[in-house]
Amino acid sequence: MQSKARFLGHPIHPMLVVIPLGLFIAAVVLDALHYWRGTTLFAAISYYNIGGGIIGGLLAAVFGLRDWLAIPAGTRAKRIGLFHGASNVVVVLLFSAVWLARTALPDQAATPLLFAIEGLAIALAMVAGWLGGELVDRLGVGVDDGAHLNSPNSLSGRPASGRA
Repeated sequence: MQSKARFLGHPIHPMLVVIPLGLFIAAVVLDALHYWRGTTLFAAISYYNIGGGIIGGLLAAVFGLRDWLAIPAGTRAKRIGLFHGASNVVVVLLFSAVWLARTALPDQAATPLLFAIEGLAIALAMVAGWLGGELVDRLGVGVDDGAHLNSPNSLSGRPASGRA
């Protein structure tokens, strides 16, 4: 099933998800570095990474929702897609709570509770990522119809099956 939101022949959603995931992971690493080194710069960069991750997550969700709406009802893919999307929404909400709690002092590291919430959110993001992989690799969501190992370039204008 081809993705409904595409750019230059490729699905947009998987292009965008790496941005918030990278920013959220970096935020947790930077908070850990702040605890280890005591450098407030690490905490400040973590805070802004979380803000960027929230924006990126919301943008990725728009394109993910567009693709999910196109999955036929009553299929395993529709159910997995729902869990994948809902899990990612919870990840963004958890990081939003951390970001809001840190807004008054963005150069201060997360409290131990907030740091634990960040860790929980990253763990949930890993589950959500696995579900996304299940959608693509196992269920073929977002994969061009007729795709094969010798499919023509996506910019050629020809279908993946190679037939004009």
